[in-house]
Order: sequence, then C-alpha cells, then structure tokens
Amino acid sequence: MKKTVIGILAHVDAGKTTLSEAMLYLSGGIRKLGRVDNGDAFLDTDALERARGITIFSKQAVFKFGSTRFTLLDTPGHVDFSAEMERTLQALDYAVLVISGSDGVQGHTLTLWRLLKEYEIPVFLFINKMDQPGCSREKLLQELQERLDGACADFGVSDQEAFQEAAAMCGEAALEQYLETGRVSDEKIREMIFSRKMFPCCFGSALRLEGVEEFLKALDFWTRPVSYPEEFGARVFKVARDVQGNRLTYLKVTGGVLKARMQLGDEKVNQIRIYSGEKYETVNEAAAGTVCAVTGPGDTRPGQGFGAEETAGLPVLEPVLTYQICLPEGCEPAAMLPKLRQLEEEEPELHIVWNEQLKEIHAQVMGEVQIEILKSLILERFETEVEFGAGNIVYKETVARTVEGVGHFEPLRHYAEVHLLLEPLERGSGLEFASACSEDSLDRNWQRLVLTHLAEKEHPGVLIGAPVTDMRITLAAGRAHLKHTEGGDFRQATYRAVRQGLREAGTVLLEPYYEFRLEIPAQMVGRAMTDMEKMSGECLPPELSEDIAVLKGKVPVASARDYQKEVTAYTRGTGRLVCVPAGYGPCHNAQEVIEAAGYDPERDLENPTGSVFCSHGAGYPVSWDKVKEHMHVESPFSCLKNSAAGNAAESTGSGEGEPWLGVEEIDAILARTYYANSHGKAPGRKRAGSRRTVISAPAGQRQPKPAAIREKYLLVDGYNIIFAWEELRSLAEANIDGARGKLLDILCNYQAVRKCRLIAVFDAYRMQGHRTEAMDYHNIQVVYTREAETADQYIEKFAHENGMKYDVTVATSDGLEQIIIRSQGCRLLSAREFQEEVERAALEIRQIYEEKQGPGRRNFLLDTLPEEARRQIEKLAGEASRNETSD
Repeated sequence: MKKTVIGILAHVDAGKTTLSEAMLYLSGGIRKLGRVDNGDAFLDTDALERARGITIFSKQAVFKFGSTRFTLLDTPGHVDFSAEMERTLQALDYAVLVISGSDGVQGHTLTLWRLLKEYEIPVFLFINKMDQPGCSREKLLQELQERLDGACADFGVSDQEAFQEAAAMCGEAALEQYLETGRVSDEKIREMIFSRKMFPCCFGSALRLEGVEEFLKALDFWTRPVSYPEEFGARVFKVARDVQGNRLTYLKVTGGVLKARMQLGDEKVNQIRIYSGEKYETVNEAAAGTVCAVTGPGDTRPGQGFGAEETAGLPVLEPVLTYQICLPEGCEPAAMLPKLRQLEEEEPELHIVWNEQLKEIHAQVMGEVQIEILKSLILERFETEVEFGAGNIVYKETVARTVEGVGHFEPLRHYAEVHLLLEPLERGSGLEFASACSEDSLDRNWQRLVLTHLAEKEHPGVLIGAPVTDMRITLAAGRAHLKHTEGGDFRQATYRAVRQGLREAGTVLLEPYYEFRLEIPAQMVGRAMTDMEKMSGECLPPELSEDIAVLKGKVPVASARDYQKEVTAYTRGTGRLVCVPAGYGPCHNAQEVIEAAGYDPERDLENPTGSVFCSHGAGYPVSWDKVKEHMHVESPFSCLKNSAAGNAAESTGSGEGEPWLGVEEIDAILARTYYANSHGKAPGRKRAGSRRTVISAPAGQRQPKPAAIREKYLLVDGYNIIFAWEELRSLAEANIDGARGKLLDILCNYQAVRKCRLIAVFDAYRMQGHRTEAMDYHNIQVVYTREAETADQYIEKFAHENGMKYDVTVATSDGLEQIIIRSQGCRLLSAREFQEEVERAALEIRQIYEEKQGPGRRNFLLDTLPEEARRQIEKLAGEASRNETSD
C-alpha cells in the first residue's frame, strides 16, 4: 500500500480543521463528525484549543483511503503560531492548502504559498465554503491563477477536453505529448504535480461534506509513492510532552528503518509511537516514510537531522517582538527559568533569555494571541500566574563590510589563536560557517571545534548587542599548542575573533518589516499613503476598484504595530489591514534606537572584543584595535593589507589612500588558497623544511608569446563606483537616480574615446521577481541584476564565462571581488584608478575639440551639422542674400 504524508494548511477560519474531520469521517478514520464550535473536533485534543476554537499545536492522524495509507498533519492557522506550522513542513510529502471561497486569497495565504515554494512541497488546493452565497468557481480559479500560480487547474471539471488542455499548458513535455496523442497521460500529470508544475484545485464545502470524497479520490489517484534510500535517516520536526510529562520527539523517518532501542545520536530510543489524535500505537520499528514520536532522547530539537539527514536551517518565519516575563511575588527567577526552558524546547522561537544586568526573563513571541496561550500553558503546567510586560522590537545586526577578525587566548598554560573572515550576505541569508584553513597550520579536529563554537551561540553585535545575522564566517587560519591548548581555549579565541571583526568593521542595525495589504475607501487613499510615508513605509501605486482602494508595500514593524486601530478609527470600521512578516531590512531610525539602548561593547564583559596574550609567565589583555599587532600567526590577508598601504602611499605620498590589490599580491593569495593542502606538490613550489617558496623565473628571462588581439570589454560595478567617487557619492545622498544617470553619461564619453564594449552593472537583487534586465544607453550597455543576484555575482559569472575569450577589465574596489576576477584572467581597475583614467579620457576629448576649433575660433551651429545639411543651409542663405540685394 502506498504511504503518503500530507499536511493541511490554511489562513485562520478557512475551515481547515473541519476539512480534516470530514476526510477522517469519510475514510472511516472516525465514527462521528466533530465540530470546532462544539469543542469536540478529533484533532483539537488540547483543552486550550477546545476552549478557544482554534488549532494551536500540530496534530497527527492516520487513515486509509483507496490504495493509500495517509498520515495527516493538521497545523495551526493563526499567524501567531506560524512557527509551529513551518516546522511541520519538514515532514510533508504533499501539502493541502485550504482557501475560503468567501474570502479568497488572503495575506497569510500568500505567506503559506511562499513557504511551500521555499520548501519545494507539491500542493493540492481545496477551496472550501462554496455553499456560501456569492462564491463563483470561475472567479476563484482566476484569482488563484493570478495571485498564486498560473498552473492552478480545476480537477473537478466534467469537460475532459478542457482539463487536458489545462494540463498541456503546464509543461513543455506535456504539451508535446498532447499534440502527438491528443491527451496528457496520468503518469505525466502525477509527475508535474510532484515537481510543482501543476497544482490541482478542488471545490466544495467541508461542513456539508460536499466535494470532500472527490478530493480524497484525487489525493489517492494523483499522488505518487515517494522513494527513500536504504541508509537510515530521520528529521525531527517537533518536541512535546504527553499527559504524563514524558518528553516526545516527533520525527519523520527519511531512510532505512528506525528500531526500538536503536541509538539516536548519543541516546537510545525507548518507545516508537504512531499517534492518531490522542491515542497511539506502540511499534517495534518504523520504516522510511513513517511519521512517529519516540521517547528516550532528551536533547533533540526541531530541525535536527540524524543518520544521512542533515540538520535543517533556520525557519523563515521568526518572532519580531520580545517581552519581559513578569513573575509573581515570591517566585524566584532561578527556579522558574528551567521550567520555561521546557517550553523553549517545544517552541525554539521563544528564545528564553535571562538578562543578568536587569535580572529579567525575556521571551520572543509573534503576537497577543500567543501571549495569552503562553500564560495559560505556564499556569497549567507550572501553577504559576505570570504577566508579560510591554513588547519591544527584536532588532538584529549585520557586519558592515568584509573584514578579518582575530582572537587570541593565552593566559598561563592556555593557548589558541583564530583568524576569521567575516563577509556580509544578502538579507534573510542567516549565518553561514565554513573553513578555508590548511590542515598544515591547524588540525582538522581543532577546525571542527572552531566551527562548533561559531554555531553554538548567538553572537551579539556592537551597536546595541543584538544578534548578528546575514553573514558568512570563514575560518582562515589558526594555531594550537601541543601541550597547553584545551577545547575551551578555542571557544574563547573564536568568540573574541568574531567580536574583534565586528568592532573593526562596524555593524548595520536591522529591524523587522511587515508586508502589508490595506483596503480602504477610495477617498481616503491619500491619507493612507501619507501615513505610510510618515511610518517610513514603501507603497506600490494604489489599486482602485469601484469605491475601494488597495495599498500594498512594506513598513517597519515598529511603526505599524498599532496602525490597525488607527485604520479602524478613520475609516469607521470599513478599513482592513493585513500584515505578514517580510524579513529584516536597515533600521529607519537607527541612531534613535542606538542611543536608547545605551550599549557599550567594551563594557560587555561576557562578550569581550579584545584578546589575552602572555608575557613573562602572566597573561595581559590587549584591546581590539591593537590585537592584530600582537598576533602570532601571519594574517592570510597580509598581502591585501601591504598592497593597500603601498598603493595608497604611492598615489598620495602619505599613509592615506584607497585600498587596491596589485597583480603580484593577488597571485600570491590565489596560490596560497588553491595549493594550501597540496603538501608541497603545487606547480612551481618546493618544500624546504616547514617553509614553502614560490619559484619563478627572473623578470628579465621571461619570453612571453605575443597575445592575439581580443575584443575589449570593460565591466563597471555601478554602485561601487558611485559610492567611491566623492562627487557621485554626494549626489547619491540627495538623489541616487541622479548619481546613476551622471555616471552613465560619464561612461558614454569614456567609451567614445576608448572604443571598448562597456557594460555598467547595477544591483536590483532586492526587487521581488525582478529578472536580469539589459538595455542600451546611447553607446554603452546597462544591466540590472535579477532578484537574489548582486552586481558582484553577475560580474564574477561574466568573468568566469568570458575571461579567456575576451580582454576583460573590471572597475571595482571590492577586495574579494578583485581576487576572484583576477583568478579568471581579467584585468582590474580600482575606483581611484578608473577615475584617473576617466579624467584622462575627458582631457583627450577636450584637446581633440580644441584642435578641431583652432586658436581663437568661435563656435557656430553650422559646425555641428552634417555636411549635406550645412550645404543646403548655405545655399538657402545665399539665395536669400541675393534676393535682398536685388530688392
């Protein structure tokens, strides 16, 4: 029998739990239909769920229909419990997205759709409540195709020809099959559904059991069995406790077989339970594709992988508000904190934090409904009545630029040194960790330990102490001592290296944003747009239909927290605001937030920015700005620093100037990177003791072959140049479009002199859905990158594909980009050098113009006209002159 795991997702009040009850009833899984309103729904087993009439915790049920054994996971619909829903996605084979026919696609529906796309889960849609007046099947299908995906297809149509045509339009292979045979095969349709090229839509009313049986038949017929590897693997998606207080780890077996008494990580599995509602069945083993709960392991967490399964990344949806948990009089925080940690195991997004300075417990939550549920849970489990203080925004920080962070820990009889490369990533990337360190300088076990220490905690920023994010941290170098190094030494060195790098580079303050949809009377659209501007929000042009206006855009959470009440007031209850989390962006009032926080990174004793060195048998501290002068390991990026200093001194005659990499320095870095682990076998190298020497012929003996003439390309990193040139940077602060236009005009003049193929590349990666856009601007080409692709990435890709075919030069001052570009055989111009080159070209244009004019010659309009036009005008002028003479 085929086994399939399906999850039901929906916006709140779409009828999700009602559909689950109907499916269980019609399949014989339950004998009596329950109702949310009556508090007797089969899957709403918790007292809080029955009291409030909403789903709070994900639940599991098992039933059979046709040739399929279904495991159904019911998830919360309220936005405050989105994290619980997102964790469940890791266990699904297929998703069922329920949409209310009377409400259509809501804001939270779009969030769910994006999540399903992110997790690459095939989707069946059930449009519920079609028995209500005004629900049009055709209009709803059109809305689904416009707002979700054009591949949404009605699987309940009686006209098979129309269905086959709709299926043929969902893929090229399906269209070819349709044109050849007149139909698309069932297996092809199953394949398109599984690969998210087609989304079946069924219509009905779960409350009246209309269309539910047909939907079950569609699930049975159109789903296909999932193949799993023989090697054992499992993924945890939930941690909970049963009524006796036993810790349960919910997981899906993704390969091989899970057996009782089997080792899961460092602990053994005691029981394997297959739950269906409140009841469960104990089994001795669970095959691949099974969703079960196990007892025994006490240190598991959602997202954790076992066996061949890797641990999942951070969730997309995160809380944006943090609250103080106010304990009743006589309740000691030290006694309450371990209890709250139990809740954090089940809800990792709570981030229970003990603030030592304020002596307060803080938690992160999604909204007011979750606060009420948490208060009830704490009272029920721990018999303690708590209150939540005023909510604060959860800010984050990210590194402002690429930097090398160093940390050294050497009190007496301890030793560790760590060099890290800290690089900013795109918004929403989270933290990434990697190692590019040679095992000759630091053993693999120490490298793994450093990576473990990087991932084991939230590293605070240096502006307000907020967690850092959107950053890649690469271990570049390190050193241990054979006798004195212990594991804790690398923990200290690693933490200090991160903090030192952040302190040197500085950080950018980030705040959470909402994506909003505001429906208001049309005459009030001006007021709403003004409000959004005051709140530092961004609006798209309003959509007007009859008497209603719809505004969409993004707005900081801090500005829009209480705006719903204001909308209700000025629209007299007719306005509707829907907000969904939209990730993080630069803080709109960063200076105000920083001053209010009053954070001093040098006074944060738990997160020091400096290092500890040893001299004459005693350790002594060194501040972050002096640490690099005391390091024992040569910086892997010393070539970059020396080159920058040398070029700056050469260009300005002093120690100040713009960092620039020379060819020899870049080659040295590339050689060290590519041959770090070759143990002296790299071309052109020999091993002499523990030192490695690059062997090359003297400059005078080199006899290079004449290179073939290749077409010349110049790629300009647009925004890098704008913010590197003083004149353009000043203009950009007032008007970025004006700065961009001026740069393009300068580049047009430059191209006219140098006669190269010039391409100016600008970032457009933050524009949702944007595709790579290339256009001609006079005599040059302008490229705007696609979504999620920076100008750096576009240029690097171009250099990789064309560096050997054409004579490519890149104008940029990005140090890392220079290294990559140079490795592709391309030339480099720093922003300073390019500015000098442009000034020389402008001087050549002026000299050519002056030579053409001659000394003392005045400018006339006729000089600028084509030869033929000038002769015609002179002829007309001559005739006019003769006529005047004759008169």
